[in-house]
Amino acid sequence: MKKHYSISVGADMLSASKETQELPIQQYKVIELFAGGGGLALGLEKSGLQCIMLNDVDKWACETLKKNRPNWNVIHEDISKIDFKPYKGEVDIITGGFPCQSFSYAGKKLGFNDTRGTLFYEYARAVKEAQPAICIGENVRGLVNHDKGQTIQAMKDVLTELGYTVLEPKVLKAIFYRVPQKRERLVIIAIRNDLAHLPFSYPEPHKKIYTLKDALKKGELFDTDVSTSSGQKYPKRKAEIMSLVPPGGYWRDLPLELQKEYMLKSYYLGGGKTGMARRMSWDEPCLTLTCAPAQKQTERCHPEETRPFTVKEYARIQTFPDDWEFMGSLTNQYKQIGNAVPVNLAYEIGCSIVKFMNQLHDKGEQS
Repeated sequence: MKKHYSISVGADMLSASKETQELPIQQYKVIELFAGGGGLALGLEKSGLQCIMLNDVDKWACETLKKNRPNWNVIHEDISKIDFKPYKGEVDIITGGFPCQSFSYAGKKLGFNDTRGTLFYEYARAVKEAQPAICIGENVRGLVNHDKGQTIQAMKDVLTELGYTVLEPKVLKAIFYRVPQKRERLVIIAIRNDLAHLPFSYPEPHKKIYTLKDALKKGELFDTDVSTSSGQKYPKRKAEIMSLVPPGGYWRDLPLELQKEYMLKSYYLGGGKTGMARRMSWDEPCLTLTCAPAQKQTERCHPEETRPFTVKEYARIQTFPDDWEFMGSLTNQYKQIGNAVPVNLAYEIGCSIVKFMNQLHDKGEQS
């Protein structure tokens, strides 16, 4: 029988309301590649999965993981130098947000070795060597159409060659999974062929949409208003211009002369450029966070104060808990948060994995 229990997975993380979460029947073990600042790993942990190894080449991302989870096996190393063979039979799930890179096609169907030299190859090599029951890849939505769809098709072909059944990739919109941010992530699920007769269900969307106010103020997502923390500042003239943009507005809401001053040549090039001189609104989900909060093309200004979001505000919009500390310089911290999978979205993905693994063991399958 499957075990179920009702829990509140931290009012600062998911919701003040009770949720039914399916517990793992036994301990399911995860290797996470390209782990970054820990958004995906933390969400998977909250769903009941155990990360037995996390890897990233970025020193400060690894320091963040070690600081917050001293018990985690964090390996700061170039992934190409890691041997995954010892994990065969020891790991159930491999996850990884590998970067999107083009392959050289030369008019042929690509195989595993043809992707050598890319980080996807290293992800696939880990799958080949460790042979998990299921592997999860995540990426930006743009991967769907990257190189006219050939990139994602090559990835699917490689995983098929390695003995996995690849489900149709799906774009998950974070706003439907208790994330106050209009972020989208592409998820690629592959199940080992001997287990592919078991169904996998993507997480069901929630009805309620959370806003920036829910992220930064006391409410269902968090127990308190966001605390103060360090953050970037605008130069004096930029602050003067940005102060004139209303909540929810952008550069077209400025006086004409200031539009021209701020936009420079871009003013005459046409197109909406709605991310420029953009101030967020309390009453809507935040736009997708980037690795830097004050980039001119993707401005994310606080709804009331004329400044970029602070590190703590950035983290809350990504649904990190308040006690999660980011290491490194301010630039390093913003990068880790901006690149992360939102924790609440990762939790929902983790719950889907637990359900799949539970049915596998209910039926006495071997993983």
